[in-house]
Amino acid sequence: MNDNTLDPHDWEAARALGHRMIDDAIDYLRSVRDRAVWTPIPDDVKVTYGAPLPETPESDFYEQFKRTILPYPSGNIHPRFFSWVHGTGTFTGALADFMASVMNTNCAIGEHAPMYIDRQVVDWCKQLMDFPPSAGGILVSGGSMANFTALAVARQRALETAGSAQAKAAPAAAPAQNRPAALRAYGSTETHQCIDKALRLLGLDGLTKIEADEYFKLPIHSLREKIKADRTAGHTPFCIIANAGTVNTGAIDPIQDLRTLADEENLWLHIDGAFGALARLSPTHKDVLQATGTADSIAFDLHKWMYMPYEVGCVLIKDAGLQRRTFTATASYLQQHDRGLAAGPEPYSNQGMELSRGFKALKVWMSLKEHGIDKYAQIIEQNIEQAAYLGKKIQQTNELELLAPVTLNIVCFAHKPPTGADANAYNKELLMRLHESGVAAPSYTMIKGRYALRVAITNHRTRQEDLDLLVRKTLEIAGAR
Repeated sequence: MNDNTLDPHDWEAARALGHRMIDDAIDYLRSVRDRAVWTPIPDDVKVTYGAPLPETPESDFYEQFKRTILPYPSGNIHPRFFSWVHGTGTFTGALADFMASVMNTNCAIGEHAPMYIDRQVVDWCKQLMDFPPSAGGILVSGGSMANFTALAVARQRALETAGSAQAKAAPAAAPAQNRPAALRAYGSTETHQCIDKALRLLGLDGLTKIEADEYFKLPIHSLREKIKADRTAGHTPFCIIANAGTVNTGAIDPIQDLRTLADEENLWLHIDGAFGALARLSPTHKDVLQATGTADSIAFDLHKWMYMPYEVGCVLIKDAGLQRRTFTATASYLQQHDRGLAAGPEPYSNQGMELSRGFKALKVWMSLKEHGIDKYAQIIEQNIEQAAYLGKKIQQTNELELLAPVTLNIVCFAHKPPTGADANAYNKELLMRLHESGVAAPSYTMIKGRYALRVAITNHRTRQEDLDLLVRKTLEIAGAR
């Protein structure tokens, strides 16, 4: 019998490859400013992506990577990448991911250090968001799964409440649960699409959307009227979703007022703070986000405005017992023991959907140990100041127009087109040419029917000179058309 293995047959050769990769990684990060933000993939390279399944070893696999993959990323580690809300990562975070992969721990069950580090990182997240130590929470892949998890718990509360009410009305009968489709969750038209998707996957009708006000926030009066109308129509309101930083403009909903309304109506208050909730670390935004700690649940991403490598998000649930009731499922092979490997903290399968979980907590633990939370607060504030600077610069430039107030770290603007030109088509073409130039990469959105170039700054490498260059290149491309 052959004793096959996937370990290297030559450990010294493996050591040399590892050192080479680390050297290449350092060079790649150190020189990022000197490269184009984004580079189109040549056709002859794309052809290689259709190669068939390898049947035998290919000794040049690393050279293939360097030739066909490494030069053509999305570009989000570049200081002038401003698209969507992508984080930038750090070198130490990447090393932590490497060590987590070396350990290759399933951080789901058992008596081992990663389980405790995962729990410690969640406890740190509670401190960040001013949640009590007794709260529940779990690290997940990102904001979409964090929001899904929170809404599943909110739905469980609504179903338990309905079942309890029916049991009291007819104690002799088995408690029937409220029909899921009758439940209503509310948010503004600026709420992220993952919320609507999560609600539909939970068997509900999706998000009941309230038209955002002129500042792109959820208006309390309109929300109150809609809740009243839905109750009259026989529906069951159960949840309000507040935005701590909308994806389009960075607007922050009136969280404290929404908390008050939720209490009046006995509704769950969930905050989608995918990136914006972390602005509570900033001195200038601490007050407006102080009420995040009053929410029943909150979702946010550490791989966005905490600059961690992908992927790591977090959801916090005020009622840890309710979280367990939502997700706990018994199985003989998951029973905890008093001692040995089968002891340890509560299995994470009792707190979320996943049973297979990587050790994503390590990059958070190591990064926070390296820098301390004060450093992150300083860089978040720096990004907010950079957005304010860019907004003022656009307002001072005759050819450009600011399309939304700059309230956080997002700047939406457009170039004024020539007379008679379609403004939306003109600015869409301008954005594509800006991408192709490799100088800067904003994203895009629609603001009240107008196509906007959208700059989201969640980048610890961005400098003021990068914003100046963005404006200059935008004007140069427009002037050449």
